[in-house]
Amino acid sequence: MIIRPAAEVLFEKELHALAKADKGQKPANWKLSPGAVVDYIIGGKVGKLTIEPKYIGQRRLIEVAVASLATDRALLLSGIPGTAKTWLSEHLAAAISGDSSLLVQGTAGLLEESLRYGWNYAMLIAKGPSKEAMVPSPVLSAMENGKIVRVEELSRITADVQDALITILSEKTIPIPELNEQIQAKEGFNLIATANDRDKGINEMSSALKRRFNTVNMPLPQSLDEEVEIIRFRVEKLGRVIGIPDKKSTDQRIKQLVLVFKELREGVTSEGDLKLKSPDTTLSTAEAISVMINAQALSGYFGKDGISDRDMASSMIPAIVKNKDKDLSVWREYLEKVMRKRKDFKGLYEACEEEVRSLYL
Repeated sequence: MIIRPAAEVLFEKELHALAKADKGQKPANWKLSPGAVVDYIIGGKVGKLTIEPKYIGQRRLIEVAVASLATDRALLLSGIPGTAKTWLSEHLAAAISGDSSLLVQGTAGLLEESLRYGWNYAMLIAKGPSKEAMVPSPVLSAMENGKIVRVEELSRITADVQDALITILSEKTIPIPELNEQIQAKEGFNLIATANDRDKGINEMSSALKRRFNTVNMPLPQSLDEEVEIIRFRVEKLGRVIGIPDKKSTDQRIKQLVLVFKELREGVTSEGDLKLKSPDTTLSTAEAISVMINAQALSGYFGKDGISDRDMASSMIPAIVKNKDKDLSVWREYLEKVMRKRKDFKGLYEACEEEVRSLYL
């Protein structure tokens, strides 16, 4: 069994039902109309089939993103880590092109050929430059087939390599001087990039490259209840895919976690009566999902009666205390000034104190 099926495989039934019922106008080479793409992302019903929401938030934000991709402008999803940028880009590509596999993962060591093309050097030496000796990048493959390509972590790519995208996005061509020709993009080609705006070591995009994108800033969940719903949905889906024994993570556990993360992230209690220090780590929704999955695994494999206070403490603390020299003091201050005073956190407070003493002191 595949650990993580692609979105177009995992949600094949939904995509097929939407395509069958779709009466909207489709841009060239799109599998669904823009309206149906938004319905796939936001969720709803097609006949008797329920379309699960892939993104919980403002419908208008998704409409803006989809509308951008229907033009000749690329889409940049920007925001702090954990705001569902990668998740959304995958599902947009799956709904529009039926293929989310055309992906460039940005790193500081990425070479320009990863955005353009490389060579099979054995064939290059044997026969010289030719189409057969070329190794197309995911970007080139998307251009040739009129599909969406995804570039993850654009801000981690060095500026000179980033600028290789300028010609691609403005002229929709990739010159191949070795063959004295160029490859032109087919209709339906476009690019979705993601960028973390709080990433350490960020590489600023040039103004010329920025102009080639429509930017959608991905917000954090607007309320505690919205974040709880996002985490509950993702934990249920991931738990089934991974195969963790199901002992039902309760909404109450998720609410506790979301409240702790939110207060530490914002540097103030929910009541607004006490300012707090924040740890170095980004306590995002994605991090909270990982914490709940880990707690569910501890409970499923080693527990008896659902997720315990100890399961939560063992999963939360490593996510919060990344830098022991700074984060541990922040966490202990939060335990004493906030969590200890809340009656409904008594068990979790005691488990966290025990965990800190046994692992860090």
